[in-house]
Amino acid sequence: MKKKIEIMGIVNITDDSYFPDSRAMNEKSITERTARLIEEGADIIDIGACSTRPGSEYTEEKEELERIRRALVSITGAGLHENVRISIDTFRSSVVKMAHDIAGDIIVNDISSGEEDPEMLETVAGLGLDYIAMHKRGTPKTMQGMCEYGNVTEDINGYFDALEKKMAAYGIKDYILDPGFGFAKTVEQNYELMKNLDSFKRHGRRILAGISRKSMITRMLGISTEEALPATSALNMYALTKGADILRVHDVKEAVQVKKMYELL
Repeated sequence: MKKKIEIMGIVNITDDSYFPDSRAMNEKSITERTARLIEEGADIIDIGACSTRPGSEYTEEKEELERIRRALVSITGAGLHENVRISIDTFRSSVVKMAHDIAGDIIVNDISSGEEDPEMLETVAGLGLDYIAMHKRGTPKTMQGMCEYGNVTEDINGYFDALEKKMAAYGIKDYILDPGFGFAKTVEQNYELMKNLDSFKRHGRRILAGISRKSMITRMLGISTEEALPATSALNMYALTKGADILRVHDVKEAVQVKKMYELL
């Protein structure tokens, strides 16, 4: 059976994200970027208002709530949510509840797998929402000092083994796994994870790969974020061959081309 590959396009409602072209800080830019990503073939629009780049500080909850509210009002008001799924990149249950009130059946993309907010998993289960659980350690401020593993692939697989029991306790049966490229991993560990991405299939879950223009590319090649699209496309193709089901990207048009080439092959 042919697997379903989805392209998730990024809309950042923050001026602190690491790729400036993904930022949209007012109604006009939010609707324009969202419309363009949909036109280019995005299956999912991932909206985030709290930067999680390495070294960053979390946005205050009140500010995150207002940014997401403004974005969703703009997007739904323009009818842009009708032919695409909306994902909310947040670790706060309050943001999830507010987003659900505005946009309905959203996807929750949680970098903390419920660890940051003890009410997150209960909220997701209660609302019956699709959920993306990512592996990380610490916070964006501290995570790059928390990269000690016995074996990075097996340790993260063990993390998801334990998460399975936690999810079951809340009645969450269907969710997506994200190994968390760049979150509490060295450059070398990121590539080790990529080479072993297919090992995460043992959990029986869809897998999201988020590697777009990240430092695992720019540091390895000695290039800027703006120059990282060709290498991003190369790694996206490799991720698909290793079992990725969803590609989270800044550049939807190119990711759709990668998807089509993969499907042809």
